[in-house]
Amino acid sequence: MSYTKLYKNSIDNPEKFWQEQAKNISWYKEPTVILSKDKNDYPQWFEDGELNICYLCIDKHIEDGFGEQIAIIYDSPVTNTKQKINFNQLQQEVSKLAGGLQSLGLQKGDTTIIYMPMIPQAIYAILACARIGVTHSVVFGGFAPKELSIRIDDCQPKAIITASNGIEINKIIPYKPYVDKAIQISSHQPQHVITFDRKQNVEIPKKDYDIDFEELCKKSKPAAPVAVKSTHPNYILYTSGTTGKPKGVIRDTGGHAVAMKFSIQNIYAVNPEDVFWAASDLGWAVGHSYTVYAPLINRSTTVLFEGKPIKTPDASTFWRIISEYKVKTMFTAPTAIRAIIKEDPQGKFIFKYDLSHYKFQFLAGERCDVTTLNWLEQKLNIPVIDHWWQTESGWPMLANMAGLELQEIKPGSAGLPVCGYDIQILNEEGEIAADDTEGLVAIKLPLPPGCLTDIWRNNARFKAGYFKKFPGYYFSGDGGYKDEDGYVFITGRVDDIINVAGHRLSTAEMEEIVASHPTVAECAVIGIHCDIKGQIPIGLIVLKSDVDTNHNLLEKEIIQRVRTDIGAVASFKKVLVVERLPKTRSGKILRKLLRNIADEINFNTPSTIDDPKIISEIQELYQQQQIGRFTKN
Repeated sequence: MSYTKLYKNSIDNPEKFWQEQAKNISWYKEPTVILSKDKNDYPQWFEDGELNICYLCIDKHIEDGFGEQIAIIYDSPVTNTKQKINFNQLQQEVSKLAGGLQSLGLQKGDTTIIYMPMIPQAIYAILACARIGVTHSVVFGGFAPKELSIRIDDCQPKAIITASNGIEINKIIPYKPYVDKAIQISSHQPQHVITFDRKQNVEIPKKDYDIDFEELCKKSKPAAPVAVKSTHPNYILYTSGTTGKPKGVIRDTGGHAVAMKFSIQNIYAVNPEDVFWAASDLGWAVGHSYTVYAPLINRSTTVLFEGKPIKTPDASTFWRIISEYKVKTMFTAPTAIRAIIKEDPQGKFIFKYDLSHYKFQFLAGERCDVTTLNWLEQKLNIPVIDHWWQTESGWPMLANMAGLELQEIKPGSAGLPVCGYDIQILNEEGEIAADDTEGLVAIKLPLPPGCLTDIWRNNARFKAGYFKKFPGYYFSGDGGYKDEDGYVFITGRVDDIINVAGHRLSTAEMEEIVASHPTVAECAVIGIHCDIKGQIPIGLIVLKSDVDTNHNLLEKEIIQRVRTDIGAVASFKKVLVVERLPKTRSGKILRKLLRNIADEINFNTPSTIDDPKIISEIQELYQQQQIGRFTKN
């Protein structure tokens, strides 16, 4: 069926469309109620169905005779380790860990936090929790103890599953000490911390709550999959919020499983036994959906990569992996490609490898610039597809559905709406904007299966943040426009969330940290364009009048505060001291103006500005400090 016809069916009759798609996965109890509403009048999918998503990822394939097929390829250039894990081995590892969790008293309805590096045991932990109905929350291992503690207090895990350490380029990340520190500063106290020792001569501090990962698995009986309701929270994934407090997005089980099966085949053109690689950390939505669930549900082989696109050992790493494992479709963030281009601008490494199995390159995580997309197309000579989605959606909202029917690729556009998503561009009054007119990107309800079902322990924030602005629509928080062919162009966030190398981070949270320094009177943190990372934050501070301090030392202190509280992932490396900040007459800081000056975006002097002369002062400061458009590299 053509894209146009299938998409129209999904919008005109969503119940019938998704009822058909639900038949492509195995249920313990097939749903008869396809689309309903919960007590908050929010759409729910397959509410009377029962299933287990771990069963779909593992046991189903073994029952069908594919136990010896490779499920996971683990490639870790930072440890010089390679491992292939088949479905039989995966079942043994996951079921034993699940049994161990049950022996500790964890059961359906409990929560865990998984704070691990990119190792197979992280996937075992994810699937073991899903196997027994324990709602898991994977926290990106680069986050500092304070960020981890915020998530501990919010989701209140009965246990935390972690590892002795992570490994960056020439650097050890002490995971277990970070967990101990996070627990120390948390109000909620988990009962158990289960630690996998990577045996790399890293000291593991011992606490009363500690349990050894391998010992727990050795002494435990394998656990069978536990049936859960389709609406059961499979996992919580935290995303930055405009208030500075992360939001715990809830992903259900049944809708998510159906969306994963549909999307990996119809968007990414991946069939059973194909090799698929999503080069994302397991702590992000891509890692959940397309390193773990979608490929394994589809009986495809997934690549788990512990390394970087460059310096592990060089800019050839991606192409080596694609060649060595015969990857068909690969998914990464544009920032990874930009890093490769910087190291290998001619793409010489690409031509050293046999990439004949490589059919599609997908990009997402931030907007892909035309230059990067064109470079990849020219070097790879395959379709390079930019697409758009969010933690909240859990799977693509805009894409070129390569598995269904490859459409024209328009550089700069994230493509056409994916089946199930009725995407509209609205003006501030909620009216549909004309073609080529920028507005606010919203999706008409019901959202398709697999999207967020609530915010953990904060339904009021869920309703206010996503549905209050445009009743009957999910508001994405992004701006954009449609062209006459229906292609959507995403222009960026309309709030204060910035996208640093595919990581959504809150400038409001950074401002709070910067403002806590005793010398700072007021501040603004903004995201400015970066050729490599998409955006990077910079801070502008006004000092207290009685302060006489070394500006270089002050900058180092503030940068260290942000690094301690949020982590190196923030890439916060520049602080500018200013006499004053541009404000409206009512006292609101004009952050967008600060961004536009740095990014050389055309702007009009706001009529509400209290002193127009400050614009030239900021321009001069940026030039002196080589900020934004004045940066030479």
